[in-house]
Amino acid sequence: MAAPSPASLRDLYVPPSNAWSFVPPALAPENSTAAGHPPLSGPSSSAHQWSTRTAPSNPLFDLGSSLAGDDSGLDVASLAKELLASLLLQYATNALAQPWEVGKTLLQVQWVPRDTGDVVHDGADPVDDEGELSDSSNDDSYFADPSAEKPPKPLRAADEQGYIIRQSVLEEGTQPDYVIPVGSADGTWGMMKKVAGFRTEGWLALWKGLFTTAVQNALSAALQPLIYSLLQSIFSPLSPSLSSLGTPSVLLPVASQVLTGFLLSPLDLIRTRLIVQSSVPRHRTYSGPLDALRQILAHEGGLRGAYLHPHLLIPTLLDSTLHALVPLTLPGLVAAQLGLGAHITPETHPVQWNVAELLGGVLGSLVLLPFETVRRRLQVQTRGTARPIKACVELRPAPYNGMVDAFWHILTEERSDLPLKPHRRHRGRRSDAAGGKGKGKGKGRARADAGEDEDEEGAGAGESESWWRHTGLGQLYRGLGMRVGASVVVFVLALVGSPDESNGGWAEL
Repeated sequence: MAAPSPASLRDLYVPPSNAWSFVPPALAPENSTAAGHPPLSGPSSSAHQWSTRTAPSNPLFDLGSSLAGDDSGLDVASLAKELLASLLLQYATNALAQPWEVGKTLLQVQWVPRDTGDVVHDGADPVDDEGELSDSSNDDSYFADPSAEKPPKPLRAADEQGYIIRQSVLEEGTQPDYVIPVGSADGTWGMMKKVAGFRTEGWLALWKGLFTTAVQNALSAALQPLIYSLLQSIFSPLSPSLSSLGTPSVLLPVASQVLTGFLLSPLDLIRTRLIVQSSVPRHRTYSGPLDALRQILAHEGGLRGAYLHPHLLIPTLLDSTLHALVPLTLPGLVAAQLGLGAHITPETHPVQWNVAELLGGVLGSLVLLPFETVRRRLQVQTRGTARPIKACVELRPAPYNGMVDAFWHILTEERSDLPLKPHRRHRGRRSDAAGGKGKGKGKGRARADAGEDEDEEGAGAGESESWWRHTGLGQLYRGLGMRVGASVVVFVLALVGSPDESNGGWAEL
């Protein structure tokens, strides 16, 4: 007779424990079953080993796993891979931004004189085919003697070597074939398109000076924190006195930025000249950054001339100081003036801080760009026994005598109504014997000539009414649109990004 089945199975159910146990199997108590931990049976009892170490994760090349797993020493190969990956990432970032830097630099150094003169057009006047066919029977030039002497064209003025003197910077005949026309672009994007489409430059010219820019940025990112730490260690005993005079958190970062900019100023000089020089091999002044450094040291006063020349030292110190001081001070001042709060921080008020940074960046561009423009123009001037640079844009024929002289001449001798539209002046009309036409055609030609004269007069009147033509203030702010656009992009990215990463841009300070 079979045994009777139990009334219920609830009394036989033992709930498993959810607690984690990190006790090794050798030290586990023998009566673990009594404590609610059933023993593992079979081959799986030794297969489950739990570890508190988290799996390493690195989004770039899966780096750092060997460094995290090797506790005995430093893995040189993995460290080299980390360094190489960082350098490649930084080089790619510089490559993306370099075309805009090239366009902005060329705009800043381009010389656009106020008085461009009249463009002389020596070509023949356009022929009215319909009129010629209708009045061909009345054309006296058909019966003219071909051996008769033609009236000579007026001679152009020439210099001592026999070269024709340029009467206007807009003349195509006397303009070098490697120079981009003056005033053909009114913004950074326009200059980038001109460089890419110009016959002697091309798309690859948008990445001129890329290697020098990458090296300069990498050295700046490495040197500035070191100099800042060194200054902190030196001036830490004086921190109470500095706090009474000002804010040491602003003085030390600014000083570190200025020292870094001064030490790397020869690289910035080389970068500017490599960007400005022509891409045509026979017109190049420097074959590369090393050749540029060698020629500068050999012909322009050595290291002393590269660092301490007044045309280089003073603009470097002013530009580095403003680039470090403006981002640190303007956002706080703007926030205080707009009523956003005088003591807001990215952690407490991220949105208000982003608005203050945007407005501070725009105002900072208005302060920084004139000094940066003057610095770039003084950098392209050669000194000592060095030959002038054959640039891909028009440069001022006479050199500047310092920052004040550069400011003065840019404002007084240049114009800001860009892009320029040349007004052609036709020369060499047909003679009466060769151009005798019918009465109707003569009236038509007269009306056409009158129309051309009226167009030229109207254009001249329009130019005289434009005050922007009579000042070079716009030349000091070439590239302003690019900087404002970059500030807007940073503002949008900061809004859509996480608040914890809003202050990542000032990590180097």
